[in-house]
Amino acid sequence: MSDVTAQVKILLTGATGFIGGAVLVELAQRGLLCNTVLLVRASDQEQALARVQANLSVFECQITASDLTAQQMICADLSDTASLQTANWQGITHVIHCAALATFSNNPKIWALNVDGTLALAKAIQAGGTLQRWIQVGTAMSCGPGLTSPVSESWELGADQDAHLVPYTRSKIAAEHALRELPNFPLVVARPSIVVGHSTLGCKPSPSIFWVFRMAFALERFTCGAFEQIDIVPVDWCARALLSLCLKPKLAHDLYHVSAGSAGSNQFIEIDAAYAKATGAEPIAPRYAQVALADLKSLVPLFEEKLGKVNRILILRALMLYGAFAELNYVFANQRLLDEGIEAAPSFASFVHQCVHTSEAIPMLDQMAHDFK
Repeated sequence: MSDVTAQVKILLTGATGFIGGAVLVELAQRGLLCNTVLLVRASDQEQALARVQANLSVFECQITASDLTAQQMICADLSDTASLQTANWQGITHVIHCAALATFSNNPKIWALNVDGTLALAKAIQAGGTLQRWIQVGTAMSCGPGLTSPVSESWELGADQDAHLVPYTRSKIAAEHALRELPNFPLVVARPSIVVGHSTLGCKPSPSIFWVFRMAFALERFTCGAFEQIDIVPVDWCARALLSLCLKPKLAHDLYHVSAGSAGSNQFIEIDAAYAKATGAEPIAPRYAQVALADLKSLVPLFEEKLGKVNRILILRALMLYGAFAELNYVFANQRLLDEGIEAAPSFASFVHQCVHTSEAIPMLDQMAHDFK
C-alpha cells in the first residue's frame, strides 16, 4: 500500500447497489477495504454487513471475515437526516457517493434521497474537517435534451430543470449544483454515460437497461438509427475510473464524463452483429426500421406478439422513456478522463455476448423492474 492510500479513509455509499457494489469490488482488488467504511441502510451493523456481502457475491467477489467487518458499517438512511447528523464520520478523507434512487419512475422519494439526503450527508462529513475529495456520481444524461453530440463536460448543461425527461436526471444535477454551492467543498462530479452489464460477468450483477436491446432486437425497430453511436460502459470499468478519480492526488477538473466517448462507442449495427453472433441468429440490420417517438405506441401489439401479453401501460411508458433517450443520439466527450491517464472503456460490442448469456433466462418484464422501482 502506498503512503498516499495508507493515509486515506474512504466512505463509500451505495455498496449494496450496482455501481457502488462494483466500486467496493475494486477497493477489494486494490487492497483498500481496510481503508473503507460503508454507509448502509440497515437496522444494525451485522445486517448491514450481510447486505454488503450478499451484493459482493453477485459480483463473484470472495472476501474473508477480516477483510470487511461489521465495525466498518455506518447504519444510516439518506432519507433520515437525523441519522446522518448523529453518525460517526470521524477521519473521513474521501467520499465516493454512489447511493441514489436510480429509477425512471416518478417515485416520490427521489428528491428527498438524491438531493436533500445527499446535501445533508455532505454537510455532516464536511463538518468533521478532514474531507479532501467528494466524488459525486451522477449521470451524463443529466445534460438534458437538445444538445449537439459529442456532449461537452459543462456545468451549464442541464441547468434547465423543466427540460429533463425524467425526475431522476433532474434530481442528480440539482444535487451537483447544491454541493457546488457549499463553501470550500472539495467536489468532483463524475457523470457515467449508459452503464450496462459487466465486461466479464455480463448481466449477472444487474440486468438494468440491457432489456432495451433485447426488446429492440425482438421488435426489429426502435428510435435510434442503425448507424448512430451508443455510448455504453461496463460497470467494472466505471468503478475503476471512479476510484482513480477519487485517489489521484491532483485533478485538472471538477467535472468528468465517465464514458466511452466517440472512439469507444459502437454503432447500433455493430451491437446488432455482436448480439446476433451471441444468440446464433441473423443480424436484424437488413430488416431494422427506425421509428419516430410519436409512433412507438403502435409497437405495443408487436411487443405482445413477439414477447407475450404484458401490462400495456407499463410497456408504453418504458418504450416512450427509453425511446426518448435513444432519440437524443448522444455520445459524451471523455477527453478529460483520458488526459488523467485513465484507460479507455472496452466497447459494448466486446462484451455483449456476456450480457446475452447471463440474461436470456430472465423474463424481460423482470429485467424492466430494475429500472422502474
